[in-house]
Amino acid sequence: MERIEKLREIINESGNIVFFGGAGVSTESGIPDFRSVDGLYNQKYDYPPETILSHTFYRHYPEEFFRFYKDKMLCLTAKPNAAHLKLAKWEQEGKLKAVITQNIDGLHQAAGSKRVLELHGSVLRNYCEKCGKFFDAEYMLHSKGAPKCDDCGGAIKPDVVLYEEGLDNQTLSDAVSYISKADVLIIGGTSLVVYPAAGLIDYYRGNKLILINKTPTARDSGADLVVQGSIGEIFSSL
Repeated sequence: MERIEKLREIINESGNIVFFGGAGVSTESGIPDFRSVDGLYNQKYDYPPETILSHTFYRHYPEEFFRFYKDKMLCLTAKPNAAHLKLAKWEQEGKLKAVITQNIDGLHQAAGSKRVLELHGSVLRNYCEKCGKFFDAEYMLHSKGAPKCDDCGGAIKPDVVLYEEGLDNQTLSDAVSYISKADVLIIGGTSLVVYPAAGLIDYYRGNKLILINKTPTARDSGADLVVQGSIGEIFSSL
């Protein structure tokens, strides 16, 4: 409780917070973390998630890619949890300047956050690779096999960053800008192992680096405050 009290104190005193979040923020809304390989993958898929979610696999085996994608990545019934809602509230109060997320589910926006930098894109945006027409996630979910454009017949690609693809330069540069100017940087729900995203915390110049995660991270020793536990529970008590 002492650590929560310290966290509350830091947040109350700050007007320039940036939040950087990973999969742990979404798993509490019931979205599976595809890196945690369970029996389901072993039974249903011939390849590990990292292979399926690669640019090469998407190009060569679109049917198999979309079987996995629709099954594991499109969780359209998920609702924002306490962490999403608290962050949106802090933004409305002028305390939080930006949410930088590795998640692709759009739950921060659903909770009311306006300034969300999506490092890995979003499943809610999908575009025909031939004519550029936009398609929503529902269209993708209910399409058969590899989705095709209903105008030109082109392949529709989700606006998500696959393995082997680069992150959007503008989003990265905005993230660096927010982090480098932040008074408080809160990192939640990530073990900080996925680069280049994990390297962003090196741009933080302040002395209030807070790590919130269920398990220890590689950067705990460099943090000013480490709080272990469920991010939803921790945020709902602030």
